[in-house]
Amino acid sequence: MDDTLKNDLLLGREHYERREYEAAEKRLLEVVKQTQSYADVFNMLGVIQHDRGDFQEARKYFEKAVEINPSYTEASLNLAVTYNDLGLYSEARKAYADMRERAVGDSKMPDPFARKKIANMHGELAAAYAEYGMLHEAVSEYRKGLRLAPEFADLRTKLGNVLRELGDLDGAKMEYREALRHNPKYVLAHVVLGVTFLTQGRRDEASECFETALGIDPANKSAQMYLRMVRGNVLPSTPPPPPRPDTSDVMIGLAESRSDIKAPPPDKV
Repeated sequence: MDDTLKNDLLLGREHYERREYEAAEKRLLEVVKQTQSYADVFNMLGVIQHDRGDFQEARKYFEKAVEINPSYTEASLNLAVTYNDLGLYSEARKAYADMRERAVGDSKMPDPFARKKIANMHGELAAAYAEYGMLHEAVSEYRKGLRLAPEFADLRTKLGNVLRELGDLDGAKMEYREALRHNPKYVLAHVVLGVTFLTQGRRDEASECFETALGIDPANKSAQMYLRMVRGNVLPSTPPPPPRPDTSDVMIGLAESRSDIKAPPPDKV
């Protein structure tokens, strides 16, 4: 992925998440000019058009998203809703039935408990790779785990940490934001996202991340320290590296797959 495409994709998703649809559309259309391989880009463009009341245009985008990824549940549901808005009731029923059939047909996936357990095992192996400096191997294992459990905010945050260590700051921020989409109260993701902004000299955005973290966990020492540095204009030349996985990280991951385990609140960067 070249830098221009990566930048347009990143900014398009950022604007979309903030419901800044006009700015998001401009960036996303630039992505479409370069590649038509991102189903989520077409889904976002469809949502933007649907929000404007242009159901015909929204339909085209949603259909393209489903064509690229037939298992894209959100796009399939959006398409069914749009068909319904257009009065195409039989098409809406078919789109919904097709989505249900694909979901039921995906029986090769293990049951939820096994899926989450295996995802955590990938995370543990990734942490071992990272511990010994095998960062690309760690990235591969984290991605395998996330394919099984994309909702695991802790695994996604750890992936972001490794990407940041590899110098892929934009990729890291994308993973942190995705982690927060699944778990908006995951304090560690807010903190490391803020640290990444600091690395780029984006103090205002970093400050906002630390303030959000403290709004969730007022006693978080890392957020307190970084916020003091931002406000006091006393910053290290290079922010500290992301944390290595430890026992508390493992407990957080297990807590997401086991309802009987309570994870301690993350308070380290």
